[in-house]
Order: sequence, then structure tokens, then C-alpha cells
Amino acid sequence: MKDLVYSFVKEAGRIINSGQSRSLVLTGNVTDLFYSSNQENGDYVPLVDLLVNQWSVKGNLLVIYELNGPIRFMNGDDARKMKDAWGKLHKDENQQAIDLALARTRQRIAELSQDPHSSFEDCLRKAQGNPTYALELLRQMCLCSRLSRDGVPFLWEDLMIIIEGAEFLLPEGEIGRMSDVDRQRVTICRDWFSDPGFGNAKDSVVLLTESMSLLNSKVVQLPQVLGVEVGAPDEEQRTHLIRWYNKQLSDDNKLKLWESQEALAQMTAGLSVHALLQLLRYASHTNAKMSATDVIAKVEAYIQDQLGEDVVEFKKPEHTLRDVVGFRQLKEFMKTEFIPRIRSTGKSALPGAVIGGPIGGGKSFLLEAVAGELGIVVLVLKNIRSKWYGGTDVLFERLRRIIGALDKSLIFVDEADTQFGGVGEDTHDTERRLTGKVQAMMSDPALRGKTSWLLITARIHLLSPDIRRPGRAGSLIIPILDPEGEDRDDFVAWMIKPVFRKSEDCATLTAAAALLKPAVAGYYAAAFAEVRSDLIATAEITGKDGLTISEIKAVIDDHIPPAVEKTRRYQVLQALVNCTRWSLLPQGGVRGEIETVREQWRKEIRALELDGVR
Repeated sequence: MKDLVYSFVKEAGRIINSGQSRSLVLTGNVTDLFYSSNQENGDYVPLVDLLVNQWSVKGNLLVIYELNGPIRFMNGDDARKMKDAWGKLHKDENQQAIDLALARTRQRIAELSQDPHSSFEDCLRKAQGNPTYALELLRQMCLCSRLSRDGVPFLWEDLMIIIEGAEFLLPEGEIGRMSDVDRQRVTICRDWFSDPGFGNAKDSVVLLTESMSLLNSKVVQLPQVLGVEVGAPDEEQRTHLIRWYNKQLSDDNKLKLWESQEALAQMTAGLSVHALLQLLRYASHTNAKMSATDVIAKVEAYIQDQLGEDVVEFKKPEHTLRDVVGFRQLKEFMKTEFIPRIRSTGKSALPGAVIGGPIGGGKSFLLEAVAGELGIVVLVLKNIRSKWYGGTDVLFERLRRIIGALDKSLIFVDEADTQFGGVGEDTHDTERRLTGKVQAMMSDPALRGKTSWLLITARIHLLSPDIRRPGRAGSLIIPILDPEGEDRDDFVAWMIKPVFRKSEDCATLTAAAALLKPAVAGYYAAAFAEVRSDLIATAEITGKDGLTISEIKAVIDDHIPPAVEKTRRYQVLQALVNCTRWSLLPQGGVRGEIETVREQWRKEIRALELDGVR
């Protein structure tokens, strides 16, 4: 089959070949499988094997190290070359630089200092199970590689050292709280990567880890260290895997799909190669026809496993705008402008929107209805913070990779003011870093048309101004206000419809709604819903098939609204002040007077704040 070209391999190769950096960190999808045509008929192999196959060229000597294993060479010839170079290093007692290097080694590792002329095989044995010793040995191998005698290099080849599980060797943490061995490994790597001799030579070190934030900042913040991201498989790579796998199957076991292999590749956006292989193996084993529902369930389960159920969930609203009561003007706006721009994949695509308004105004229900209309992946972001040190950054990076892999998605964030804080000096470092990354993602040109952010909040003023600006969620700020006029009539009729019974006093639902309208002055969406529930309960408890107008009014009169009027008014004003569409504001006045109107709202806000309302 046609070989796959991985962009991260090309980027890493350019960095190393140009000498831009000799210390590289591969992050992201590093535990996945990758196609390598070096195998017979091609095969999917771990990342280390892919790198070995790609970088095993003349002039390179590859060395692999993992925490629970030995330092490995790719063949006996490479090991012999390194052994010969090591022997030359330790036999030349007249080189002052080597003596100094060994003296530094004695301070760091007692085992080497006891026997500086120990054989290379002894050093390799000591390195197994001793990561601190192993790192220093690898550093000394680089020193050995760049030395020469009488103009003849000790080692003609350039070392290419690949270190797996780097986060376990160099864990993030405050230096003062780290153990002695962890601190020692950090010191070794800082000295190693920042050494001008190493930087100017041609040996390279490649660290593998899921996230830069898992590595000690004293190492990754060195200017000599660069990172390259290993992304989730794209559609071309998923299509390649499906075709490759199906080709391996016998005619009786070929995949049975509801549509084409290309359609399956599109629907599995977000899956890793491991996860997609699991899906394919199960389908071929059961010999059952794979359905779109099965694929969607697998994608959802995988994403939730990656991020955690307490971080993200998939939203499948069962209601649409047809089920939303009132909001006539807003629903028309949603249908004609908002939804088409969310669906767009071009320059007209909306990067995000903020829905503001008072508590109990129906914001979440309305936006869920919009999500029900869209027919795209809806991810509800619940809590991206982790209790573990550095965990929040890792979760965010996973989210970023998944969103980047999906063809089209919608990120739904309720109570957004509690999810994303500010970026000021009084904000915690983790909070500030998270908010900054979210802001950058919202305005990332690479994601425009691929994903949109819908933020819902009753306290829009608590959102970072950087989030509220155009080009991010602030591209569209929509106020959800309490129903007035015909919208209020719709709510009153909806409230009494399940229990209304005709009587001599009132023969029609419309007439009943008109009679009851004064009794529900000041009601909002949540209040209407609560009274509707009470009316239904009253009818059930009394065993009646309906209630008369007087009985309905008695239930309404028994309700006392909660003492949140000032708080709700404050939230309404904040939503109005931040609104970015003149057509969505309460009608009246002249377009050019918006700043005058806004100033009136601000004065009322300040008055409420003086009264202790926030």
C-alpha cells in the first residue's frame, strides 16, 4: 500500500537536519500506532519503531532508552562502534577535558567514579534499572561522540537518542520539593541540553511524552529545547488504516459497512489508530454489518475515556426550536443567521457566541434546542480542571487534539463564568493559563469552520474581556430577556394548556390566558415552568381531568416569587450592555443613540452595585 507521510516526522527531521535544535520533545499522540512500509507488506507499529525506520540512514547511530529497559542499539554493529569509541575515550589519559568531564561525573554518580575505566558492557548493565545513571551515561556517550584524536573522530556516526516515557524520568514539580534523584536527573539534562558543545555538534536527543506540561519546566523551558506535536490521525490516515485492515482479511471476513470505507473514515474522526483498530477487529470477528450508530457510540466512548466523564459529555438534545415557547424574534434570528453560520465551514463560520441573561430565563433550554437543530457533534464542557499537578494542561491538550481531529464540532459551556476565570494578576496561575489557552483556541484560524464555542452565563461581566472580544466567543453576544407582548401570551397559554378546562367563565384557552396575564406579571421562563408543574400536580392530586380558570388562578395566587428581582435586573443590564446586535435589543430608540442607552444601563448597574448587588 501507499506509504503515509507523517507531518510530525518531516518537521522533526527539518529541525534536526538544520541544526535548529538538538533537544526535541515529541508530544501528543505518542502512544498510538503508525504505518511503516519497512515491514513486510507494511504494518502499524509503535512510534519508536516508526522513528527508527525513518531515521535509520547512513551516518546515524540510533540509541533507544526506556525507563524499565536497557539502553538499546539497533544492531550489534552499532553497539560495537559505540563500544570502540567509549574505549578510546577512557584510554586517553592525557586529555584534560575528559578528565574534567569524568570529575563532574564522579560528583554525580558514585558508581562511575569507582571505576572510570570500566568496560562499556558494565556501564550498560549498571544503567538498566538505574535511570539517573542511564541519563548520565547517554550524556557521556554524546561527549564521546564529538571528541577526536589527531583529527580522527572517536565515532564517525551521529548519535540519535530516543527516550521513551520522559515524564517519568523528568517529572514536573517544584525543585525544592523533588527527591534527590529526580533533582539530579533534571540537573543532568539541563547541563546536557544547554551545553554549547552538544548544541554545536550533530548528536540529537528526542524525548517522547504526552504533554510538555508533564516534563519538568527547568528542562522544557530551556531555549535549546523545541517541541513537535504528534496529532491524532486525520481522515487520510484513518482511510488508509481501514483499507489496509480490510486487505488483510479473508474474503469471508471482509468488513460489512452501512456505506463506504470513506464514510467510515469520516465518522471515526477523533479516534486513535488503537481505538479504530478495536472497532474494526470487533466488526470482523462478529462478521456483523457495522452501523453508523455503532461508530458514533465508539467515538463518544473513546473521547469520554480520554477526557473523563466529569470533563466532557456528548449532548443529544431531543428538543428543537419548534419546542421552544416564545422568543419569536430570537428563534427567527437563530434559523436565518446563527445556525447557518455555525454550520458553515468557510470564512463566514462563527468562531463562537455568548448567550447572556438573567437566571431562570431559559438560556440553556434555548441553546440545547439550537444544538438539536444542528446535527453535528456537540461536546458539553463540564470541568476541565484537574486536581492533579499539571493535569489541567494535559486535559486541555487532549481536548485540543480531539477538536482538531473532528471535522465539525460545537463546544457547549454552561455557567461559563465559573469555567473560565480571568487573566489578571489576582488569578491563580493554572486558571490564568487555562483561560489563555481557551482564548487562543477560540481565535485559532486553523479551527475556524471546524469548531464553534457556545458559552452560556448569567454573569457575562465575569467572563474575561479577551473572551468577549470579536473573533472569539464575543463575535456574537446574545441577550436572553424575559418574555414580553406576544411572547408572554405564548408562555401563559403554554403554562395552563395541560390543565385548562372550559367553563362558563372562560370558554377558550386564549381568553383564559388573557384573563390570567395580570396575575403572572414579572414571571420569567423558569417561573412559568414551575407553575405549570404545580398546576399539573394539582389536577392529579384532586383527581380532576382539568382545572377551571378560578382554580388555576388560586394556584397562581399561592405562589410567591423568590427575592431575586434585583439580582436578575443586574444580570439583564449586563446582558444588554454586552449585546453585539442592535436587532436583538429591546426595540425603540434610534440606532445612533446606542451609547446613550448603554450609559443609562451602566448608571443603573452602578446604582445596583452600590446597593450590594453583584
